[in-house]
Amino acid sequence: MAASKRMVRAIKSRQIMQKKAAYQSVNTYDTLNELTHTTKNVWLVFHGIGYLSRYFIKLFEKLNPEENYCIAPQAPSKYYKGEDYRRVGASWLTKENTPIETENILNYIDALIEAEDIPNHINLIVLGYSQGVSIATRWVARRKIKCEALVMISGGFPKELDNKDFTFLNDYTKITHIVGEKDPYFEIEKVEAEKIRVKKILPQIEFRIHTGGHELDPKTLVNIL
Repeated sequence: MAASKRMVRAIKSRQIMQKKAAYQSVNTYDTLNELTHTTKNVWLVFHGIGYLSRYFIKLFEKLNPEENYCIAPQAPSKYYKGEDYRRVGASWLTKENTPIETENILNYIDALIEAEDIPNHINLIVLGYSQGVSIATRWVARRKIKCEALVMISGGFPKELDNKDFTFLNDYTKITHIVGEKDPYFEIEKVEAEKIRVKKILPQIEFRIHTGGHELDPKTLVNIL
């Protein structure tokens, strides 16, 4: 009996500890067109869940190639889509270890921007689609990125961000939120409530609607600047 009690106490005393280890990682990204003396705009575009950057960036092929250079970061977490395990998708974040994963992703974007060495006189447009909105807005807010335009398409605005996080932006920064009127992931009541919340944080925001669903409609990118 005594031995049995000691065993129970030993089992109860065991603890699972989650620890951290830092390491160097490498990730890819895709670009469209060339960064030249004729380039006016650089688009930093964040895909939604399930995309790979090389497919997402094709949505921007109709932009004038002489004036627009596009950069599509790649979400680091890959997974197989469907039961045939043939197609691959990617995800930016989950609810698991979100703060750590967010900082890892932001560090990756910092390294990407440093590697691209974008001239200061070129307009920087930061765009997030679906889950990519959470990364685009967090990067702009936490790194104090003074972009010419911030575009959010069919995605939710991070709950932890507020107006204090965007005081560095000036009134000339163009901020646009776009959602499809047939988007199955958004209920009208929730969209209206979100508009009110985001408007308090980003007073200069413009809300747009397109006739489609949960998608990026390239035609809605006209007059972003």
